[in-house]
Parts: sequence; C-alpha cells; structure tokens
Amino acid sequence: MALSNTVLITGASSGIGATYAERFAKRQHDLVLVARDATRLQALADTLRKTYGVNVDVLPADLTQPADIARVEARLRDDASIGILINNAGIAQAGGFVTQTADAIDRLVTLNTTAPTRLAAATAPRLVAAGTGSIVNIGSVVGMAPEFGMSIYGATKAYMLFLSQSLAMELGPKGVYVQAVLPATTRTEIWERAGMDLSAMPEVMEVGELVDAALVGFDRREAVTIPPLHDDAQWKGLDGARQALLGGLRQAHAAPRYQA
Repeated sequence: MALSNTVLITGASSGIGATYAERFAKRQHDLVLVARDATRLQALADTLRKTYGVNVDVLPADLTQPADIARVEARLRDDASIGILINNAGIAQAGGFVTQTADAIDRLVTLNTTAPTRLAAATAPRLVAAGTGSIVNIGSVVGMAPEFGMSIYGATKAYMLFLSQSLAMELGPKGVYVQAVLPATTRTEIWERAGMDLSAMPEVMEVGELVDAALVGFDRREAVTIPPLHDDAQWKGLDGARQALLGGLRQAHAAPRYQA
C-alpha cells in the first residue's frame, strides 16, 4: 500500500505538538495524535476534524513506558498510510545535575532519546521501501550549549541532532527526508513542568511562530532548521569547522602534544 498524507505526532496534546497538528490539518493531512492526556487529545482531535474535515486518530501513550512505546511502534510499522513522523514528545530538566534522581534521569533519557529513536527505527524501513516519507526530530539549541547548565537535557538534544544528521545521510539517498528542528526557549508547558518561570527569561518565542518557521525549513527540505538563528552563516561555519576537523584526525598515532 502506498503512503498517504497521514502524520503521526508525539507530544500532541499541547504546545509544539498540538500546533504541528493544527498546521498539518490545515494542509489537509490526516493525523495520528500521541500523548499521555487522552482527554486533551480527544478535544484537539474533535476540533481539527470539525474545522478542517480531516481524519484524526487518537493514540494515548506514555512514551516513558516500554509497553506504550511498543504500541506506537506497532502503529508506525503496520499503518502504511503514515508518511510523516514528528518526534516531538519530551521533558526538560528540573534542577542541576547533582539534584537528579535515578528515576528522573531514566524518565528524561527515555522520553527524549530512547522513544524517538525507537519510533524512527519502527518507521524507517517502511519509508525506505516506499522511497518517500519524512522524519522530523525536535531538538533544541541547548544541545549545542553546555554553558546553559542543563546537562542531561542538553545531552539528549545533542543526541537528537547527531541522530538526525546521521539518518539524513543514510536515509536521504533512499528518498526519506530527515529534519532536525532546534528551537530556543518557546512558550510551552515543558518549562512550567520543570519548575521554571518563563517570565524570568529575557526572550521567549511564541509556539506558532516556531512551528511556522520549522515548516518553512520542512518545505525547503533543510537537514537542520534553527528558527531563532538569524545569521545562517554561523551554523554553516560551525558545521564546516566540524567537517574540517575530521580531516585532521590521524588514528595510527597520538598527536605529538600527547607523546611523552
């Protein structure tokens, strides 16, 4: 069965995920909405069906739980109509590294890295076989900035950037588009849930502006979209410097500065 225009969006009950749902519904895409809050999902689904006349399925799931991850994986593997995956679900880090509990670490790492990786892996073989489709991973500029002090959260977002770039290189030649979206602070519930006061932050982007910018990058087929970065040459310079560094690596011997 050929791919249709169905989009599966995680973390779809509010914020970035709900806005993606509205924007894709406006583009006449059918939707599968995934989040923990079934009541909010159903309310959003009802609104989108009524407003845009699209089909919207609700799939309640807590993507920190193995059984729920497996249910969403199964939908992605088996539903041949899904052509776009938006890996959006995530949580922020509350407090510094030394205050983290084992449970908090497991939850953050599972939701921000394990779940989106498994969902992408469940989707990719089918998209490759069809020779088309898209995977969008929502990262963060924090993944490039250890100076921000969000150690584990930032590490998970650095992981998502690396994963997205690697998948773009592997899957792109096979017809599958992979996009990493790197927001800065955006007005969503993720920060309140982490106990952070958005009013204390100097600059906050509205979620609609963030998603609209991300979709411009999506339509242009950008590999990495950074809506808050005004000088694109800075990203190109950083990525170019990284690639140049690879050319300086010599594996047979340690560099002279490390030789006794």
